[in-house]
Amino acid sequence: MTLPEFDYQVAFSRNIGWVTEAEQASLGTRRVAIAGMGGVGGFHLLTLVRLGVEKFNIADLDIFELANFNRQAGASLDAIGRHKAEVLAEMALQINPRCEIKIFPDGVDADNQERFFQGVDLYVDGLDFFAFQARRMVFAHCHAQGIPAITVAPLGMSAALLNFLPGGMSFEDYFQWGDRSDLDKAIRFLVGLAPALLHRHYLADPGRVDLKARKGPSTVMACQLCAGVAASEALKILLGRGKVWAAPHGIQFDAYRNKLAHTWRPGGNRNPINRIAIALAKHQLGV
Repeated sequence: MTLPEFDYQVAFSRNIGWVTEAEQASLGTRRVAIAGMGGVGGFHLLTLVRLGVEKFNIADLDIFELANFNRQAGASLDAIGRHKAEVLAEMALQINPRCEIKIFPDGVDADNQERFFQGVDLYVDGLDFFAFQARRMVFAHCHAQGIPAITVAPLGMSAALLNFLPGGMSFEDYFQWGDRSDLDKAIRFLVGLAPALLHRHYLADPGRVDLKARKGPSTVMACQLCAGVAASEALKILLGRGKVWAAPHGIQFDAYRNKLAHTWRPGGNRNPINRIAIALAKHQLGV
């Protein structure tokens, strides 16, 4: 079968109305970096490609396995054993063959982060929840270089949004990780991501959450919600229009409970409300 010739204007014409033709053309010129092509990262990439973004730097050092099938965009029988970034790049090119995608198959580290962020207009976080060192490094780099950064966490059946914008509060100032243990960082990350904790009411099997063993349940609903939220924020940031709430503001939407929470935690995890939540979590975990 002969494939039709790709036409950017036709492919993304149904975006017009929510964006202008000039804005659509602008999106095609912007470069977005995404570290992590697993749970949320793959959905982030494919959603932004359908928005009309054409330039990406993507990183992941992992391969697909059967345990990824419940939530990851690129997980399929054909993808088992294949590199996640390569699979997602192929999927993106099937949507828009004009995409320029730079793949970093060894992930992001101190040796390649300058190249990973070269020419980038926006960073969208797709790293694993427990990738503490890599996440701290990339957000610190974004803060130092004035690159806006978005993180949207899939928690239960909800999406929890935090934006870190140039000149605003940094990731480290908000989460207050310091030199704490990985378990302490996990607790602070969880509390800081979703201070409203909308997802805590319907966990069916609490025994499946084990921060010490770096394990927890996940849903595809949350991952897809996260991609929609992140892409909406990306549109506003890249086009310079619409209100973008930055940390210490946070927003969580829970589809299971049909609830929306907008939180404001001045000082981030130094805030008394967050400090109480952290102390309660530590008590429950016997830390």
